[in-house]
This record gives sequence, C-alpha cells and structure tokens, in this order.
Amino acid sequence: MKKINILISTIIVIATFSCTKLDEKYFDQIPADQYPENADQVATLSVNAYKKLQNMADDGGWWFLAQEISTDELAGPTRGADWYDGGKWVDVYTHSWTNDTESVNRMWSLFFDGINECNRTIQTLRAIGDNEQILAKIAELETLRSFFYYLLMDNYGDVPYVTQILDEGALPSKVARADVYDSIVSNVESNLKFLNTSDLKYMATRNMAFALLAKLYINAEVYTGTPQWEKAGQYCDSVIAGPYSLSGDVSAPFVTNNENNSEIIFSIPYDEDNFQGFRLHMRTLHYQSNLTYDMSVGPWNGFAVVPDHFDTYEDTDSRKEAYFMYGPQYASTGEEIIESVTGEPLVIDPYLPALSMTDGFTPEQIRTTGARIIKYEIKMGAKENLSNDFPLFRLSDFYLMKAETEIRLGRNGDEWVNPIRSRAGVDPYSGCTLDQLLEERGREMFVEGHRRQDLIRFNKWQNSWWEKAAHGPERNTFPIPQWAIDGNPNLGN
Repeated sequence: MKKINILISTIIVIATFSCTKLDEKYFDQIPADQYPENADQVATLSVNAYKKLQNMADDGGWWFLAQEISTDELAGPTRGADWYDGGKWVDVYTHSWTNDTESVNRMWSLFFDGINECNRTIQTLRAIGDNEQILAKIAELETLRSFFYYLLMDNYGDVPYVTQILDEGALPSKVARADVYDSIVSNVESNLKFLNTSDLKYMATRNMAFALLAKLYINAEVYTGTPQWEKAGQYCDSVIAGPYSLSGDVSAPFVTNNENNSEIIFSIPYDEDNFQGFRLHMRTLHYQSNLTYDMSVGPWNGFAVVPDHFDTYEDTDSRKEAYFMYGPQYASTGEEIIESVTGEPLVIDPYLPALSMTDGFTPEQIRTTGARIIKYEIKMGAKENLSNDFPLFRLSDFYLMKAETEIRLGRNGDEWVNPIRSRAGVDPYSGCTLDQLLEERGREMFVEGHRRQDLIRFNKWQNSWWEKAAHGPERNTFPIPQWAIDGNPNLGN
C-alpha cells in the first residue's frame, strides 16, 4: 500500500495539483461523467496509464519473460511432466514461436493497453485547457506513451503509430520501423523541457526520458540502419550526470522495498499485496525452497540459468553468489532439506543437462538441476508476489552503454566498464572489447529484461547456443498476433 500511495501522491505533487494521499480505488476506470471536474482529478486519473506497467514482469504481459527466456542466459526447461505447458517455454527459448504463441499475443496487448490508456488521458487533458500544469502532464504522458512504443517497435518492428483515440471501426496500417523510431525520438526530445527534473522512480521524468533516448539511439542501427553512437553516448552522459550513484553492494538495487535505491532511474513499484505481478521466485525456486525462506506457498521449480551463462562468472565475482542458488540446500532452521521424491539431501546442480528433460532422465536431473535465480531478494516469509521494485532503467546499464559507445567509436571504454567490475570484485579490463562488454552486460544486467535486445544489437541473436539452433533475421522480431490481423487486415500487409 505504501508504494501505491507514493506513486499516486508523487504524480499529483509533480503536476503541482495536490499532495493529497489517495488509495488504490483510483486504479479503477472512472466513469466519464465524473471527469474532468478539475485538474487534480485528471492528475489522479493518469495513474491508470502507469498501472499498465504492472503486467510487464510476468505472464500477464510477457515482456520480461520474452526478453530473457529467449536468450543465452535463462531457460524454462521441461521437467518431466512439469513445465511443458503446451510448449510455450521451449518455443520461446528455441525461437520457434508463431503468431499464435502466448508470448506474442500478450506482449502486443500489453503495449497497446499502455498506449491506448496514455492516449485517452492525453485527450482528456487537452479538453481541459493548455495551462503550464496541463502541458507538463501531457508531456509526461506522451513520454510514457513513447516508452510503450519503444517496447512495441523493439519487439515487433513495423507497427501502427497512433497518438489519438481512433473512431470506431478505424483500421490503422503499419508504419515502417524507422519512421516509428523517428516519431518516438522526436516526441521525447520535444517534451524534455516540460518534464520534471526530480529523481522520482515511478514517473516519466526528464531523467527517465534521457535514459529512454539513450536506449533509442544506441539501438538506432537496428531500428533504422544508421548508427547513432555519439548521440547515444551523449544521452548516457546526461543520465550519469543525474541524481544517481552506483550502489556499493551488487545486491542493493534488488532488495525488498528497494524504492529508495540510488541506482534506480525508472521502475515498476511491485507490492506483494497491493501491486502484484512479480513472481520470478515462484517460477525458479525448487518446490521445497519454501523451507529456506519460510514461505507460505510452494514454488514451482521451473526457470534455471543456461549452463554457459553460469560459467561466465568467475568464482571471485560477488554476483555469482548474489544472483544464483546452487549447491546443498538448507531450511531456515539450518537443517538439511530432504528432497521429497529422491529421499536424498537436496543439492542443486548448477548445470542443466537438457532443455527437455522427459524420458531417460533421472528424478534428480529433472527436479534438482540448473542454478536458480535469487538476484531479486526473497525475504523471509515471502508470499507468491514480491515487494521488490523492478528496475526498467538502472544506472549500471548506462555505464556499460557509455563504454559500448566509446568502443564502437574507436575509443577506450574501460573508464565506464571497470567500476562495474570493481564492485563485483573482479579484475579490471585493459582495452575492453565488444565481446567482453557483451559478456559483462550479461553478467551485470542478468534478468533485467535487456538480453534479447543486446544480442540483436551485437549481432549474436541469430547464432546457435546451448539447446538453440542458428537461424536467419526473420526471428529478430516477433510476428503480429493472428487475432490482431484477423481484426485488422492492414496489419498483415
């Protein structure tokens, strides 16, 4: 509840409308005849647009899952009779999706839900007037809409670009990816002067916009065919010069109730009771890991680290112990956990033997292999949903992006990558290469939703890796869902 009140009240404060503390009833759709009575109510109504971020980290929206289990870092293996689920996890990992695959369908809906909610609220604001406060709120919501469009374009390529509520029956056509990119960049840059300059983490602030522009420009070659490394580096500089600092501990940005962490720029304010939707611990922990954390629910024994990714961490790298669960497992009392099927002490082997473990695999292999993910703190007594904010933009990312732009421009990026390595307790690079940087990004940004995009930008996405075959560029984006094409044939052209 605390985080939700922070989200609502800060939005209103920054709009200079009110500082009234509100409750989550304002997340519901408000009948049109109740709005707009005044600007304060419209500022409150805008929270609905931010609520569309809620489904990003789980299978309600699939964005996080699709960015990670499609890569060389994370797998959703089939474990005997568990975790096949119609092939949806294996299909994403092996890049075998179709336009009827669940991930493809739900991401499309997720992004357009956010875009449409922004458009509705912007239209309402414009009907009120054009005073300074209204213009600032419109700029904020247009920037949030641009964030949703950035994700849509990144995942689907050519997409409709709609910035107003369409008439019933309208069938918008696709716009070329490069043109969508240009529109997003233009919109965000034109709104910079209107955006709030604070370090609020739940709003589209100017600092969030700098981060978004850095992401857009660093991927410009993918989106348009023309690299923009200098501009990407300049916006990384703007982020780094902002009110943020690297945490001293690799775990600090991911603890429970991490809303005040100095690295986080823009995040989703998850709460175990009032803003649910982050269940990574349930998807990865062994069935009996509830004994380790005194959980009231049993985890589902699914996701595990790809073996080759696990091996990229040196033993001295503090992230290895902070991010992964493996080895002998103990209850919170200190007693050994006895695996319920094998009858032996529970020991997590960090190496998955295969993506599909069905016939021919032992119960130990099926149930206890693959390092599990504990990067996001699992507090004692954790419930089915976590209260860790999910960082969409984090300062460490922009240090590594700055290093990348320097290397791509023929300069030295060590100044920016080595603070990340030093914090993790590993030796600094001397003349960091792009391949080394991609590996470092994999280690530092693991399960933060960036790996798919990174592999594409570094031209590694089409390569083969553990249990995944090489393929052509046709898999660089996801297909538009068939149901969307059926409803709007223009999307199929």
